[in-house]
Amino acid sequence: MKKVTIILSSLFLTIIMQAQDRSQPKQGPSPTINIKKPESFNLPNGLKVMIVENHKLPRVSFNLSIDNTPNAEGTKKGVDNLTSSLLGNGSQKIAKDAFNEEIDFLGADINFSSTGVYGSCLSKYSGRILELLADGALHPNFTKDEFDKEKEKLIEGLKTQEKSVAAVAGRVQNVLAYGKSHPFGEFLSEETIKNVTLEDVINNYHSSFVPENAYLVIIGDVKFKDAKKAVEKLFSKWEKATAPQLTFTNPNNVQYTQINFVDMPNAVQSEIALQNTVELKMTDKDYFAAIVANQILGGDFNSYLNMNLREKHGWTYGARSSISGSKYISTFKASTQVRNAVTDSSVVEFLKEIKRIKTEKVSDEVLKNVKAGYIGKFVMQIEKPQTVAGYALRIKTQGLPEDFYENYIKNISAVTAEDVMEAAKKYFLDENIRIVIVGKGSEVLPGLEKLKIPIFYYDKFGTATTKPVMKKPVPAGVTVKTVLESYINAIGGNKIVSSVKTIKCIGSASIPQAPAPLSFESKKDVKGKVSIELSMPGMGSIMKQVVNEKGAYIMQQGARKDVTGEELSEMKASATTFDELLMLKKESIVLDGIESVNNSDAYVIKNGKTTLFYDVKTNLKVAETKTVDRGEQKMTISTNFSDYREVKGVKVPFEMNVNQGFEIDIKMSDIKINEGVTDKDFE
Repeated sequence: MKKVTIILSSLFLTIIMQAQDRSQPKQGPSPTINIKKPESFNLPNGLKVMIVENHKLPRVSFNLSIDNTPNAEGTKKGVDNLTSSLLGNGSQKIAKDAFNEEIDFLGADINFSSTGVYGSCLSKYSGRILELLADGALHPNFTKDEFDKEKEKLIEGLKTQEKSVAAVAGRVQNVLAYGKSHPFGEFLSEETIKNVTLEDVINNYHSSFVPENAYLVIIGDVKFKDAKKAVEKLFSKWEKATAPQLTFTNPNNVQYTQINFVDMPNAVQSEIALQNTVELKMTDKDYFAAIVANQILGGDFNSYLNMNLREKHGWTYGARSSISGSKYISTFKASTQVRNAVTDSSVVEFLKEIKRIKTEKVSDEVLKNVKAGYIGKFVMQIEKPQTVAGYALRIKTQGLPEDFYENYIKNISAVTAEDVMEAAKKYFLDENIRIVIVGKGSEVLPGLEKLKIPIFYYDKFGTATTKPVMKKPVPAGVTVKTVLESYINAIGGNKIVSSVKTIKCIGSASIPQAPAPLSFESKKDVKGKVSIELSMPGMGSIMKQVVNEKGAYIMQQGARKDVTGEELSEMKASATTFDELLMLKKESIVLDGIESVNNSDAYVIKNGKTTLFYDVKTNLKVAETKTVDRGEQKMTISTNFSDYREVKGVKVPFEMNVNQGFEIDIKMSDIKINEGVTDKDFE
């Protein structure tokens, strides 16, 4: 089944490369910005309403936003998540299915959350859509059945994230930056979700979903007079109430640069984030200098970080940085994902580029291009109703001048190289920055320790811990042969496993950001033949790989590519039903100790570029990693095997989680042994 990993890797790599935008808009005369001012009015209950007429297109968008102070939920973290999930499940007047069916029938879109509602539709349906939006927001239907379903979904979602290096990295970065009791640092757990009751959700809605800090922005093909009348009719009965007035302390940055390391033995690459908290408001004098400085450092493709780590060294698909103006505290972050072997080198280059922007004036050419690119994106964004709504909201909620966005281009253009350097010195704290790294300790810690930067260790939840034990010795008597034989016995025994001539697997592959799971089918023949195909609903086959007695080829989007060289040799070497039967006959395989995999000890066997992991207790294969070349870059692909089930006396995994910097979850719906496969499948 390992060939699945290579196919999905090729597919996603193609998508990534096609999405890269290397071009920069050429600088020309500054365009004239005309952002139409909203007409405003307030309801007696406190709701602030802004309406912008725009009759270019027959569409209308509604944005109801509640600007409450962030709050910490403590032992009941999850109340807000469940409130968001339950809002929009119909209303007290309209059942969930009927509610959603009407929205779909009108070709509209409405999304609810605990902090507001967004809706868009054709203008001829705007009256009804506003009615549905108001009904769902002000008269929600909180039922025990829906609450239990959403609670279970939230818990299941957490379980799938526990093996995700990216999910763990995001959680730990926030915990260490803000603290576990801070609204921006606390995190969901199964325990806190189970503590939440339906009554908690209802109380949260009534105390927080109130009009005091609410803003309704309507943009599009409407008339102010008609829209005002509709809003007054639908929202005047929204009961006036005061939102909780909450306070929290701002976190402190570390006193000296340090590495905060989280060991994830299943990580095939390291997640790196250099971060420090900042107090940057959009009203600050140096706001525009700060965002331009960030753009130069890591905000776009041609940034210092990306040109260094990606283009010069080929260590990553992208290195980036971010900073934003906020009413509250926010974070400056520079981050990337790199293979384990270059984790320490990447840290050095990150610090080098941050120091560079603080000590060397940016060239006139780079500054000119960055400002032109920023202005170009700004101009494109203002064509979108959601952008205009966001501008109107930020002017009100962050105390910006009314002409803030009219002067946006002028203020960006006025930023000088000196301004960039001063902003970088103030906000990019390389001398006391927190370097959070989540990765495989046994492979990356030796290099990190040579950097002479203090290292502190944390678990997957941001709790301080001791340095992890990297590798354990193998007990006497355990050899490659005994581990492989134990695995074969665990899945059915040599006689039954050897009798398997063909395996057919049918299932689905879920890829991040894909609109729907891909259909997956693989067929394997003990005679050295493999066929793997991915299909997309409504599009048919998007990729197929075949290995047969003549060679191998890949079909992608109708184009055939014959496989040659080392890649062909690797594919043919593993074209069989169970690799372990062949491995027993090889002498070059090495038993390389015991490591922790998914919180259990596993024997480590190295077979060329592939490393396999067999659970010490169950003897089942639980994971494997493989190093492959992708152009000038090397990539490590890791596959976790789980949900073993018996099929005709043989235990086979029905679930595989593939990690190559992004997660691919493959679940089998059916596996057939010695049936459903013919020679024609490999032509």
